[in-house]
This record gives sequence, C-alpha cells and structure tokens, in this order.
Amino acid sequence: MIKVLPLIFLSLWSYVLLAVPVRAVRLTCEYKQNPMGIETSTPGLGWQMQSTGRNIMATGYQILVADDSVLLKKNIGNLWDSKMQASGQTIGIAYAGKKLEAGKQYFWKVKIWDNKNNASGWSAVSYWQMGLPYRKDWKGAKWIAYDKIADSNLAPLPVDGKKDTYKGNNILPVLRKDFAVRKQVKKATVFISGLGHFEMTINGKKIGDHFLDPGWTKYDRQALYVPFDVTDAVKKGANTIGVMLGNGFYYVPPVSGRYRKTKTAFGHPKMICHLAIEFRDGSIQNIISDGTWKTTKSPVTFSSIFGGEDYDANLEQPGWDTPGFNDKSWRQVMVVEGPPTLNAQLIDPVKVMETFTAKQISILPNKDHVFDLGQNASGIPFIKMKGHKGDTIKITPAELLNSDSSVNQKASGKPFYFEYILKGDEPEEWQPRFTYYGFRYLQVQGVVAAGESNEKKLPELIKIKGLHIRNSTKVTGQFSCSNDLFNRTFNLINWGIKSNMVSVFTDCPHREKLGWLEEAHLMGNSLQYNYDISQLGRKQLDDMRYSQTVEGLIPEIAPELVKFEWGGDMFRDSPEWGSNGIIMPWYLYHWYGDIQLLSKGYPMMQKYIQYLQTKAKGNILKQGLGDWYDVGPNPPGVSQLTPMGVTGTAIYYYDLQILSSIASLLNKPADASTYRKLAIEIKQAFNDTFFNKVTKQYATGSQTANAMAVYMNLVEPQYREAVIENIVKDIRSRNNSLTAGDIGYRYLLKVLHEAGRSDVIFDMNSRSDVPGYGYQLAKGATALTESWQAFENVSNNHFMLGHLMEWFYQGIAGINQDDSSIAFKHIIIKPEVVGEVTEAKASYQSKYGTIKSEWKKDPTSFSLHVVIPANTRATVYIPAGAQQAISENGLTIRNNKQFKIMRYENQRAVINIGSGEYHFKVQ
Repeated sequence: MIKVLPLIFLSLWSYVLLAVPVRAVRLTCEYKQNPMGIETSTPGLGWQMQSTGRNIMATGYQILVADDSVLLKKNIGNLWDSKMQASGQTIGIAYAGKKLEAGKQYFWKVKIWDNKNNASGWSAVSYWQMGLPYRKDWKGAKWIAYDKIADSNLAPLPVDGKKDTYKGNNILPVLRKDFAVRKQVKKATVFISGLGHFEMTINGKKIGDHFLDPGWTKYDRQALYVPFDVTDAVKKGANTIGVMLGNGFYYVPPVSGRYRKTKTAFGHPKMICHLAIEFRDGSIQNIISDGTWKTTKSPVTFSSIFGGEDYDANLEQPGWDTPGFNDKSWRQVMVVEGPPTLNAQLIDPVKVMETFTAKQISILPNKDHVFDLGQNASGIPFIKMKGHKGDTIKITPAELLNSDSSVNQKASGKPFYFEYILKGDEPEEWQPRFTYYGFRYLQVQGVVAAGESNEKKLPELIKIKGLHIRNSTKVTGQFSCSNDLFNRTFNLINWGIKSNMVSVFTDCPHREKLGWLEEAHLMGNSLQYNYDISQLGRKQLDDMRYSQTVEGLIPEIAPELVKFEWGGDMFRDSPEWGSNGIIMPWYLYHWYGDIQLLSKGYPMMQKYIQYLQTKAKGNILKQGLGDWYDVGPNPPGVSQLTPMGVTGTAIYYYDLQILSSIASLLNKPADASTYRKLAIEIKQAFNDTFFNKVTKQYATGSQTANAMAVYMNLVEPQYREAVIENIVKDIRSRNNSLTAGDIGYRYLLKVLHEAGRSDVIFDMNSRSDVPGYGYQLAKGATALTESWQAFENVSNNHFMLGHLMEWFYQGIAGINQDDSSIAFKHIIIKPEVVGEVTEAKASYQSKYGTIKSEWKKDPTSFSLHVVIPANTRATVYIPAGAQQAISENGLTIRNNKQFKIMRYENQRAVINIGSGEYHFKVQ
C-alpha cells in the first residue's frame, strides 16, 4: 500500500500539470457589465469562457443570485441558485429566480464546466440594479419646470418648410432642492431625466462625466432617465441637489441670427427625479421632484442643438447647488406634464473621449484667431481665458476654411457659434454643456494670445482645446495592414463613425444630427466590428417603433423629429431607409444573439410589410431616394444611374426573406409561409420588370442594379455568373472606378468579395485619382465625407459611404462567421491575400471572446496566426495548394492528429479547428 501511494501522487500531480484552468470572465446582464436601470423581470445573463487550452467547449454552469454580496461570499444565492445545468450556453441565459424589485441591486456569480472535465472556481461577483419600470416606482415624483410653453406653440413633428408662428428665446433654468439625511447611508441611487438635457450636482459636485444626458428620443412617445450611484455624494446632515437644464432636440428656439434646421417644440425644459436613500438600518428615504423645488435662470442664456450656446458668467450664483444657499429670490417650480413613457437609458453615455490641441494658428486681418486642430470631429471647444468683467469671446467652429483662411460653415449649418461673457479678474474656464458641432477649425473673435501686443486690452486666451464627444461604448475591433492608403482609409471611415455615434446614429454632427436609418443597416457590420453597438441597436429599435406611423410607415429618420416635405414624400418614405426596421434587428441577432429584439420588433416589422404592400404597384416599389449619392453626370443626390424601383423592390424582397426567417425562429410557421409566398411573387415581378436575358443586365446595368440583384438572390442561378461578370466589366471599363452610391456600394463590395473578386475591390480602392476614399484623403479630408468627390458644398463628416470597413475585417483580415452562426459561435477565418498587401492583422471582441487573425507573406512562405475564443469553433481557409506543405507551430499538419484538411477550395486548404491559439505556415 505504501509503495503505491507515490505512484498515485505522481499521477495526480501529472493531471494537475496537464489540466488547463477555465474561468468565467466579463459577466454581463442584458449585454452590459454591472448595469443600472434594468427593467425586464427576466434579465439575460452571460459571460465569456476563458481558457488557454485548445478545443475547449462549455458543458455546464451554475449561477447564484443574491440581494446581498455577503451572501454570495458564502456561496448562497437566496434569490436564485440555478444548480449545475448541463448546457453549453454562455449568453442570453434568462434569470429564473424570485421576483425582482424596482430600484434594488442584485449580485451574482457563476461557476462553469468544460468538455475536459475541468470546473472553474466561482467568478468575481458582478451586479445589476433594477430601474423604475412603472410610474408607481417613482414614488410620486413629478415633472417640474421653470415655465411652460403655450399649447399653441407646440410642434412635436414640425414640417421643414413651415414658417415660424412663434419667435423668441426661452429661459434655461437651474433647479435646486435642500434635504437632510439623519442616518448612516448604505446606498443612494438617483433616477433622473432632464429634457432636453441635464447636468446634475449633489453638494456642488457634478454627478457623472456624461455629456448630453439623456439621449434624444421621440419625446411625445418616450423619454429616457439615467440612474446614478450617488452613495459617496450623499452625506449625513444637510444636502442639496442641483440640476441645470438645456434644450437639446426637445426645444429648438427660433432665434434670429442662429442656425435652425428643425423646429421641434415638445415643450420647455423640464425634469423628473427620484433619489432613493437606503440606510444601514434597512429604512428608506425618498427625495422626489415636486412643487417644493426652487428654480431660476441659469448663466446659459442661449442653447440650441443647431445654433450654439451662450454663457454669461456674471449670472453665476456661487454656491447655488450647496447647502445653506439663500434661494429666497428664486421662484417655485411649475409642475407640468411629461412624456407618457419613461425608460432607463441603457446605452453607454456620450462622453468626452479625446482631446485636440492646435496644430497651427492663423491670425486674420481683423485679428480673429483661427486654430487648426488637425482633425474633423464631433465636439465642443474648451477655453481658458483672463479678461475684464463683460468682455465677450465668440467661437465659431467649422469643418473647412474659406480662401481667406476664415472658417466656412456654408455646408454644415450657419450661423452656429458659442459666446462667453467673462466675469473678470481671475482666469476662467468654460466649455459648452448642451450642444455640439462637427469641426476641425475654431475661429475665435475678441481675444489676444499670450505674448501678443494688447493695445485694445482684449481678454487673453490662455488655452484652447477641441473635445471630441461620442458614445462611450467600448471598442471591439482593431485593424491594420501593410498598405498605408488602406490604413489611412480605415482612420477616415472610423472618424466618420465616431463623429456620428451619439445617442443615435446620426448622418452628420452639425447640419442635421438626425438618425437617417439606411446608414445603420448598410454600415452595420462596419460598426459592430469596431464598437459594441448592442445597446445602441436596442435603442434604435425603440426609436423606430415609436416613430412608426399608424399606417405602418417607418420613416427615414428615427426618432422622427421633423417631417421633410421637400420633393413630396421622398425624404420620408424610402424602402431602403424604412427597411432598417427589419434588417437591423436581424443583424443584431446574428451579432449578439439578442432574440428579444426580434420578438419586440416583430409587430412593427409586420406593420411595415403591410404598408409596403399598399404602396407596391405590381409588386414593384418606386418611391423614395433610390441609390442616394451615386456618381453620375450631375451633382449627387437622388439616384442617377439606377432607375427608381430597383433598389426599393430589391430591399422589399430582402425584407421578406428576413421576416420569413424571423417568423420561423419565433415559431410562427403560417406567417413564415405567407412571407415566402409574397417574396416569390416579388422576385418574379422584379425579374420581369428589370432583367434583360440577352445582355444579362438589370435595368441600366449599373453597378448598384446588378450587385443588389445578385446579393439579394433575385438572379436566377443560371444567370448569376454572367451578371457578376458584367459588374466586373463595368468597373474595369471605368478604369476601376466606382459609381454605386449610399445604397448600392455595400452590396457591390459584398458581391465581389463573395465571388472571389477581392482583386477588383483592391483595384477600386487603392487609388486617389478617381472619386473614392483615396480621392477624399488626397483632398485633405480627415473624416469620411458625404460625397465620393469630397465636395465642399456638402458635409465633410458623414459615415454613410464607409462600407469598405467591413471588407477590411471580413476580406483582408478574413474574420467572419458562418451564415448559420449566431454571435460568432462558428467563426470563419478566410483572409484575402490581395494586391500589394503583404501583411495584415485584426481582432474582434465577440460575445464569446477575442478573435484574432494575423497574416504575413513573403516570396517563399505565408504565415497565419489565429486566436479562437473558448466555446466556439472555426473553419480556417489557408491560401495553399494541394502540393504545398502546411505546418502548425512547426509540426506538419499531415502528421498532426489535431487537424484534418477537409478539402481544397479555390487554392485554399480548408481546416476545422476548435478554440485556442494557432500558428500556421505555408511553404
């Protein structure tokens, strides 16, 4: 017996050495880490499985949920103990414990098992906090305001051409509330909405680092509130809440001399607030917004989302938001009505994300200073100055310069500017609170810079910066390659994305700031490879639902804040835009596994299809904008090269294919059958109307017409190759230049890529002498422009044409997922070794973990480094012929039992692999 023990010990020790630990990391609730404001009674839980081993798959989990973190330390889940569940699921696991209470915080952790008989330890503890889903949960809180706009002046959905019936600025208020705390605070949470936007302080300190809270919505239907943990801010004794309100899109003041794109007037600024204080003895104190609050004018004397912002520092009242302030001269607030629905803001907040300093300074003949920050971006200025009481500084932002080096706002909305009136003596700092603009240049009037002569005794500008603002959602992807033009193009597109990702996906950060819908689904893959848009996608679904008309139309803009009537309904009813209501939720489901989006959006989708049926004539849809901003003989705008009806009907057919799949997924077989039958009829009508069997062309044979017919599978199989060849011929005949616009270019790239013609994509985009990305860069663009030609008379910061970003990840780097895969459960690694590109590397943080693809080629070999996250598998396409030797980590594949070459396909070896890190080499 004694002799056997050492052998047993050695055996066990060997097992320990060989065992690969597995962990659960990045725990999420409703796709967010430690979220506040959860309103569903069955939140979806998830995590990433982490292991350094290969071929690791999940086989089980156990979840514990408690209302006290101390209980979890004892491994007690007093609300839910799932027990060990034999399941490979790691995302979207619905909570199934005891009933959850509004406003309460819950703690949870998970233990997992893998297919190698490994069990993890318990994960780190995560939490979520419930929101206030019902009106009763607000404990009687009321909407309060400084004043109320007359009903006759309300214009929730103004028409773009309608003249103003009301003129004048409104009061931008501050509101305050003193309250006393008598006990030791355990936890304090504030739930607050201020419309259009708010900043909140407690005891004189700003709560959070957010900008433009809450996100804008269809305010006559819904508003958002923001939860904050303010435990550290609330003190025993005297406390004060202070709130400053701005207009945002809630009210756009009709002031002469300031730019005003839309005329929305949902009401004057207002606020609702509920502060819940939990004491250590278990008792609760609620501080709510009601008629006892006090209010007065703030130092913000003008604020418009379109026109700028003015601030008079002489109107400041020091200590206004701290205990002991004398507010006897302030007025009582007015209790008012607010939006009918309040939901928690679950999107990541807009924040200041980057800072720019001047790369060059010019002084104009009139002594204005023009600062070149080097980057066109969404943002606000920051200034530090010193001067005399009453001195005024004016700052005008712009994307471009005039020939005399002054700023040019002709295409971005003018006049938009900021004004600051100094209180004098000591250095003063200021930045706008309730508006922003897209700019590279700042023209400052009424200052001198340090060291300049100052005969007129102007205020001295000590410092000026540009603060880039965007949605703070996490970055999920990185890409670079050996082609410098492609790297610069990546940055160009990325700045277009970053500048138009706030609480909605906007078209531009200046002239409109509106949520034009076609951009979301056409740029969807490009967006999600770079940023986690799971929450922004959910908000967009609500924006579309609340904007849908009673007839079923999903308008081109959501939230719909203006009704454009120029050109009839073409700027409101275009299927390529409205179909985002069907396409985008389907894409989001495939990227993140969020099936709740499909269930929630299904009634909207059905209504929209019913609406399109009423608009179709012979199953053909001809309304709308078509292939917006294609390259033709005329200035860009409505489709020039592709006749109306092609893009709209193709999208209509695509909608029905998707909706049939959604219906099947939601177990609605009758609906699925109905949509399939209608799709067959539309396909027949499309081909009868637009296809020429002799020339094998659709309609005019434009790049867009042929590409969309191929991508949507409208082409009969026997004609498919011929149509693709016609696409290539058209591109080659134009010296490898593009003509497709906003709608068509994404599908052109997808068809070429899937047909194995990335060589054509390379030739189209590796040049600077024809309209395209390189052309924009050659003209000095630092963000993606609205037109392929980078015209100065349109926006120079859009993201609607950035479709090449998708090809960088899926094509050059080769990171994709199988058509049947959800959330990148089955990964495809298929790099395109094309043109002059000799190496590339990219990564993407999927819901399962980080995927990497890095490759390099030289005259004698090709190497590919791949990382596949645990609980997923991959199919890898390695550029190699049957006669070439392939090794992995130095070992020939033919002699490696871990691998098997499934087949050779178009000069690629196809290999199936599990999770892990791999180094392939071809010689």
